[in-house]
Amino acid sequence: MAVGAAAVDAVVLVGGMGTRLRPLTLSAPKPMLPTAGVPLLQHLLSRIRDAGLTHVVLGTSYRAEVFTEYFGDGSDFGLDLEYVVEEEPLGTAGGIRNVADRLRGDTAMIFNGDVLSGVDLEALMKTHSTADADVSLYLTKVADPRAFGCVPTDGDGRVQAFLEKDPNPVTNQINAGVYVFQRSVIDTIPTGRAVSVERETFPGLLASGALVMGHVESCYWRDLGTPGDLVAGSADLVQGIAPTSALPGPIGDALVLPDAEVAVGAMLTAGSTIGSRAHVAGGALVEGSVVFDAASIGEGAQVVRSVVGFGAQVGAGAVLRDVVVGDRAQIGSRVELIGGARVWPDVVLGDGSVRFSSDG
Repeated sequence: MAVGAAAVDAVVLVGGMGTRLRPLTLSAPKPMLPTAGVPLLQHLLSRIRDAGLTHVVLGTSYRAEVFTEYFGDGSDFGLDLEYVVEEEPLGTAGGIRNVADRLRGDTAMIFNGDVLSGVDLEALMKTHSTADADVSLYLTKVADPRAFGCVPTDGDGRVQAFLEKDPNPVTNQINAGVYVFQRSVIDTIPTGRAVSVERETFPGLLASGALVMGHVESCYWRDLGTPGDLVAGSADLVQGIAPTSALPGPIGDALVLPDAEVAVGAMLTAGSTIGSRAHVAGGALVEGSVVFDAASIGEGAQVVRSVVGFGAQVGAGAVLRDVVVGDRAQIGSRVELIGGARVWPDVVLGDGSVRFSSDG
């Protein structure tokens, strides 16, 4: 890090409820969902550690105990972890302010805990320190920025505005969820209420004449807020498309965790993950999917771009395409689920009970 890694704290905001990922997030916070064999957050923490940052503060809220039970004090992961529980929703800026008393240095790198990115963290810090900026943002370019707030910059990289979603955006640069804040700026964020960085903090800084820099980098970036993005992000990690040093196995077409059973004749493709103690029967196809621990996929079943929850059962000949199956649910043989269907935990669908084909 350009300013010395020891002087930079990392803050990861992981307090969201992950409602768009239900029913998976009924039992675990979004950053703790299995993604390429380990919790999503572990991939981000591996990149933070690899960049030389060791002191990490997690801003938690929903199911906060799940984080502490898994990561502890961080020593097993080469980190020094601290936790701050958000008692009520505070927004991104409010969440940053809420952890201020745990910061040890004058600079903090802030991460949204549900974003998977290949941004060069050292280069981002260099942009910040070279400009002597108050705040710096990682910006990425997207093909269709209409669904995002846009962040135009001038020729020197200085941020000019924060624009809400617009049918005719002036730039394809968007806020990509990694920031560098000077401690002095964090201390000005109001306490005791929700504060948005996009709507209040950043526009206020620009209005006051503060130096807000944009670090534009074209690299891997994905927000894992939806089931489709979670599955795709996991597959990208398994295949080495997205960067991580936390993958519990070699890069390849599939990741099979210890104690999983994959029968001869089963086909695992497109970056699928098969969890520990899971079973995949002969003739089954698992394509670009995540199968959680202790789940089972029946003979000849097809699981494509889907998530099969902990201990769930998918019967013989069943077809799942772009589907989420909750923990311990039972999908009967020959059932067909497609196009965004979500099955809640412990639900039982009898053999052939849901079909999109007419052959019964």
